[in-house]
Order: sequence, then structure tokens, then C-alpha cells
Amino acid sequence: MHIVVLGAGALGVYYGTRLQEAGAKVTYVVREGRAKQIKKHHLFVSSPQGDVRNDQVNYTTDIETIDSPDIILLGVKGYHLEEALPQIKHFTNQGAYVLPLLNGIEHVKTLQVYVGKKPVLGGLAFIIATLDEKGHVLHTSDFHKFIFGPLMKEQESICEKLHTFARKANIEAIYTSHVYYEMWKKYMYITAFSGITTALNEPIGILQENKATERTAFAILKEMQQLAQAYDVDLKQKDIEETMENFLSLEARATSSMHQDLRKGLRLEVNHLQGGAIRLANEKQVKVPTIQAIFGVIAPFEYPKG
Repeated sequence: MHIVVLGAGALGVYYGTRLQEAGAKVTYVVREGRAKQIKKHHLFVSSPQGDVRNDQVNYTTDIETIDSPDIILLGVKGYHLEEALPQIKHFTNQGAYVLPLLNGIEHVKTLQVYVGKKPVLGGLAFIIATLDEKGHVLHTSDFHKFIFGPLMKEQESICEKLHTFARKANIEAIYTSHVYYEMWKKYMYITAFSGITTALNEPIGILQENKATERTAFAILKEMQQLAQAYDVDLKQKDIEETMENFLSLEARATSSMHQDLRKGLRLEVNHLQGGAIRLANEKQVKVPTIQAIFGVIAPFEYPKG
């Protein structure tokens, strides 16, 4: 199986490396700056699940050099999706499927409109990871879930083919026929996790120590549940309770990728995540006052200063 990773950040490199370990051919599409970084430092994953160094990295800045990919593993940030669409269509026109691991939901419709419904699979990831100054992956959580599945019956065969590789990889690979539900559940989780940690500029420990903050997170989850139900996705009370249990059981220093980007002075995905929830809510006339408040706190920091 040939997997092309589009978006060689922490998430794309982590799962690309693990799938390559399991026997897949993996090619990274990168910009010039990232290409120079990989040439100099190669790729390295530091992880509680086992470190791995890759000195034989297949990477390119020219998509025309890539032949016959099976799956495009899409790991770009939400704000880079639009510029990646022509590259994605180049590969889907060759028969490839695209597996987006973006947070949120809006990107599914965006992709389906641009390349058609048939090539667009459903997927998500649960992992806490970032890149260091060498472009190496620092995986700081014990969990590294990789969840995927078909959004239509015709996609079952390629998902099963991916599963044969993924289940051999050093990741928690989950193939599900209810992937859209899982994506909404993740969207609920990340809207609260990224919102709280970024708005307060603190890791999750601040929620664990403060009941008022915990109640704010609960309110975000409840609003996301109501929003999902407006789109015919039945997130349940137990999903909210399990998410809160997860927040309370994380290491106190654990934090979201959005908060990590804030600390690094990078652009934030607030418009893609919390902003996306607000847009979806407006379409269905669902009230999400807590999410709107969190969005208002974070929005001024979406773009790095200077």
C-alpha cells in the first residue's frame, strides 16, 4: 500500500512513520523549508510507545513525481485545507482516496464538493504531539488512536486494505463503520479541550483544579452534543461523561495542539474549530453561547503578531 502524507507536521509524521514500520510505502509531500529540515535532520519520533528514527525518508516537493498512491493521509491544519485542495484532486483523479485527520466536521463537505464523495473517507486521531526545532515528533501522550472508516459502502474495500497495515502498526488502529459519529465525538472533545487550554493559556491541570473551569468545559460539551443532534448525530450523555473523565484523568501538564501553537506564536485553528461550530450552529439555529464566548477570547490571537 502506498500512502502519501500531505501535511508533514507532528500528526502526519507520527502516523506515517508507524505505518511505514508496518510495511506501507510512505511518501511525504512537503514545502521547501520542510524538505531542507528533513534532509538535514531526517525524521525521528520520540514516544512513550517507543522511539523510532527514519533515515530513509521518501519526500518530495513535486507531486508530479508521485505515482499511483492508494491513500492520501491528510494531516494539514484546517486553515491550510483550501490551498491543499488542488494537490488532493491531482491524486484523487488518479484513483486515490483521501483520509482526512483534521479536527472538526466542515472539511468533509469541503472535500466532497471539490473532489466528489467517492474518494473522501472518514478519519480522526487522538494523540498529543508536537514538533521540536529539528522537526522531530515529540509524542507526549500514552494514547495514539487512529480511527477511520467508510462514509459510503463503496469505500469498505479500501478501508479494509488500510486496516491490514494499520493493525500491524504500533498504533491503536480502529476501523469503524460509524466513523461520522466518532468524528463528531472527537469534535466535541477537541472544541472543549482546545478552547479551555488556549483561552486560559494553561494545560489541562487548570481544569482539574478548578470546578468553575470544569463546569465551563461541561457546558461546551453539552452545546456540542446539541449541535451534533441537530445534524442527526446522536451523541449521548455518556459521551459527555466519558469526555469529562478523560479530561480529569490526563496528566496535569497535558495540553492541546492549539495551545501549543499559541505558545509557539503560530497561527491558531480557532476559526476552523470553534468558529466552525458557530457556523454550523447558525445554520440550524442552535444556541452555543459558551462556545461563542470561548471563540471571542481566543480569536484575537488567531494570527501571530509581528
